[in-house]
Amino acid sequence: MFGKKLKTALFLSLTMMAVGAAGGSASAAGYTLNPEVKDATPALRQAAEIGVRTFNNESMKDKKNKDAILVLSFGTTYKDSRKATIDKTVADIRAAHPDQKVVLAFTSHIIVDRIKAKEHLTIPTPEEALAQLKKEGYTRVAITSLDVIPGMEYAYDTAIFDLYKHDFKKMTIGTSILYWMGQEGQRDDIAEFVQAFSTQFPKLGKEDAILVMAHGTPHPANAYYSVVQNRFDAARLGNVFVYSVEGWPHLDTVVPQLQAKGIKNVILMPMMMVAGDHANNDMAGAEVDSHKSILEKEGFTVTPYLYGLGENAAVRHMFVERADEAWNALEANTAVSQKQHKK
Repeated sequence: MFGKKLKTALFLSLTMMAVGAAGGSASAAGYTLNPEVKDATPALRQAAEIGVRTFNNESMKDKKNKDAILVLSFGTTYKDSRKATIDKTVADIRAAHPDQKVVLAFTSHIIVDRIKAKEHLTIPTPEEALAQLKKEGYTRVAITSLDVIPGMEYAYDTAIFDLYKHDFKKMTIGTSILYWMGQEGQRDDIAEFVQAFSTQFPKLGKEDAILVMAHGTPHPANAYYSVVQNRFDAARLGNVFVYSVEGWPHLDTVVPQLQAKGIKNVILMPMMMVAGDHANNDMAGAEVDSHKSILEKEGFTVTPYLYGLGENAAVRHMFVERADEAWNALEANTAVSQKQHKK
C-alpha cells in the first residue's frame, strides 16, 4: 500500500490532475480538475467525476449529520445463493460499520417483485430505499455497489446518485469491485481480484482448464473482461479462460483455444456475485444449449462449480473495502478521502 499522491496531466479534451494512492488496497482514488483550469463549467466538472464520487449540498450544510450506508445489488431470486453471497457480504459491511445503519436495495425491479410474490419479503429498490432514509431523517448517505464491473448496472447506481444527491446533505458513491486497472498511477483492482478469486481454484494439470463465466454487457465496460483475461495470464494460474453469457468473448470463442491446447477436463465457474439463473441454467443446466451440454458434446469432461463470488471470503473483503471507501469519503472534509484501509 502506498501513501503517495500521484499527479499526472492528461492531454485530452479534459486537462485533469490525478490525485490518488497506488497499491493493492489503497484509499479512495479519484480525479480533480487541474488547478490551471479557471471557471470550470458544470459539464467539465461532471466529466471529471470518476472513481469515488462526492456531493455536498450547501443548502443543507447546517443540518445535523445522520448517516447511513446504502448497498446496491442487482439481486437474485435464488434464496440460498442470496443468503450465502449478498446477505453475507452485507453482514460483513455491517460488521465493519457496526454503528451505522446499513440498508440493502436491489436494482432489478423484476427480482424485487418476484421475491415479494414468492417469499413475501420486501426488498426496496434504490429509489424506495432513499425515500425511506430521507423520511427517517438521514442526511448523509454512502452508496456502495456489489457490481463486478462498471457496466450498465453500475450506470444505474451512478444515475441514482445523480438524481437523489440533492435530497441529502452529503452523498457519496463508491466503485464496482473492478474499476482501476493501474492506469495513470492508480491501483490495479483487476490484479487484486484475480488473486482473491483464484483462492477458490483447484490445482490444474496440463489437460485441465477453468472457464470463468462472466455476465457480459452491451456497455463498453464489457472490455474489462479482456483485462481480466490478461491478468489471469500474467498470474500464471494455468489454463484459465474468461467468457460471457451476454457479451464477448463467447463460449464458442474459447472452445477452439481449449482444443488447440489439448484440454480434456473443464471446470465451469461463475464470475458473478451470486450463483443464480445464469449459473444454474445457462452454465450448468441439463438443456442441450447449456454451456455444460455444449462442452460435453465437444468431448470435454465438465465439472460445474456452483458458487457465487460472495461465497469467497477474499472477494467479499474487496467488496467491504469498496464500502469503506464510500464511507471514508462521506466522513472526509474534502471530495477525495485520504484515509487508508485496515488490511
